[in-house]
Amino acid sequence: MPEYTLKIRRYDPQAAGAPRWDTHTVDLSPVQSVLDAILKIKDDEDGSIGIRCSCQQAICGSCGVRMNGKPGLACNTHLEEAARRGHGTSWDPPDEEQARVITVEPMGNMPVIRDLIVDMDAVHWKKIRRVTPWLINKEPVPEREYIVPHENMVDVTQPMACIQCGACVSDCLAMEVDPQFVGPAALAKAYRFVGDPRDAQHGERLRDLSEDPHGIYDCTHCFNCIDACPKGVEPMSQIMRLRRVAGSDFHIKDGNNGYRHEHAFVNNIRRNGILHESDLLADSYGGRRRARQRAADRDPWPRPGQDDPAEAAAPPAQGVARGQEAVRRDRLEAPA
Repeated sequence: MPEYTLKIRRYDPQAAGAPRWDTHTVDLSPVQSVLDAILKIKDDEDGSIGIRCSCQQAICGSCGVRMNGKPGLACNTHLEEAARRGHGTSWDPPDEEQARVITVEPMGNMPVIRDLIVDMDAVHWKKIRRVTPWLINKEPVPEREYIVPHENMVDVTQPMACIQCGACVSDCLAMEVDPQFVGPAALAKAYRFVGDPRDAQHGERLRDLSEDPHGIYDCTHCFNCIDACPKGVEPMSQIMRLRRVAGSDFHIKDGNNGYRHEHAFVNNIRRNGILHESDLLADSYGGRRRARQRAADRDPWPRPGQDDPAEAAAPPAQGVARGQEAVRRDRLEAPA
């Protein structure tokens, strides 16, 4: 069997020392899990290693760690897969010895209790509680069960698959910059109830998360949570669904200008044929546009029925032509 080297990050707050790295070598099959390797080291070499685990079947979500820099479930990650994560495989492939080195460290964006154990109560579960993670039933309550259309339940099946492992929270760049951001796991849980027709407070939930400066419009679209999730929940996709429902279905004009900014893209392209990024700030937050703006379009918020009829009726090709003409004029009018 191949030999793998595990570099485990150790930290004991009671020892009052800085974190350190311990190196251990194990002889295990490439298709055995990283958790198997850690438990073998814990049994044979150092019983003081701290790690949280339970089911070892990728169901409980308790063994989340970072392996070669990427978060995931230790029980659900093969040694060969974890070793591949940290090394190139194209023009600069690692040598055989280097390719079998795996660094294991606690998840990010959460305080470390000891070794590989993080305090999920302080961050993850606190944010889950923030979104009211339970169904608020409609009245009157039916005598028997609620009858829910099949398509509605299919819509919320994806966020229902979340096992609360915290891998998405660990890799969220928005939470690194803004620790108060509600976070991908909590917002995915929020959509689970916003998408459920049995819930009675869709509008209240959406308005709360839209008006919160650390809510649905704080996501930076980095896709890290999608890559990190071991269950395919795609938290960022659920956040985009919350935005779509809040803006398109409930027309919530939030104080964070999220609604205005999203509609600014649509109106900008509709007006110009192509995207004029220089107008986005004025369209989103108000203010003067550039001089080329037509007087008829000075209102950054055309309401339904107030768009230019000729422009609305123009085929897409004409809209693009108008946009190209506007770009040409900008270039001619630009100072030398």
